[in-house]
Amino acid sequence: MLKYTIKILFLLLPFSLLAQEKEKDTKTYKNRYGLRVGIDLFRPAVSFFDDDLSSFEIVGDYRISERFFLATELGYANYKGNEDFYNYTTKGSYIKVGTDFNTYKNWLGMENLIYVGVRYAFSTFDQTVDNYTINADPFLPLETNNTPITYDGLTAQWAELVLGIKAEILHNVFLGFSFRAGKIISDKEPDNFKNLYIPGFNRVYLNNGGFSFNYTLSYLIPLYKK
Repeated sequence: MLKYTIKILFLLLPFSLLAQEKEKDTKTYKNRYGLRVGIDLFRPAVSFFDDDLSSFEIVGDYRISERFFLATELGYANYKGNEDFYNYTTKGSYIKVGTDFNTYKNWLGMENLIYVGVRYAFSTFDQTVDNYTINADPFLPLETNNTPITYDGLTAQWAELVLGIKAEILHNVFLGFSFRAGKIISDKEPDNFKNLYIPGFNRVYLNNGGFSFNYTLSYLIPLYKK
């Protein structure tokens, strides 16, 4: 009986050592913390095919805990809008700051994200009415004014709810997508002209709501582990 017991112990020994080694690896593994920076690929692609829009966006995030990240986006947009009785041009820059929470539990060594986040955003921009048509009297011919009118120093603030993913496709290289629902907190409008487009917010819909998304390529710069 002792002979068979010793044999079984020797057979189980490799599995025991493997389990201990795995437990050791799990205990000693440290997450990487660093700065991830990149660009939005969607905006320049749209700008290439659409003459009415020229824009770009830089994205970044910084890991502050196992699942929380500080995040920001910086961008610029130049948009030409066409309405029934007037055409306008909006151009300006914006910044968004907030946090992301990774809801995805990674396997050991993986750093993918399925996240939810919030942003506070601020934009400063100019609006130019390129031309407008006066239609006050339906019995008279329409009169078009082609003299541009520019309103500068306009601003807007809004909040965003963010849903997104980031997946590591190569070492330290991440491909991502995010969808955003925004709500304007306050904005400065020109006289007799509503802000129909705001850089960073995009098209303004009813109740001062709006939607946007980005498609990003970013690179992680590891700084330390813990």
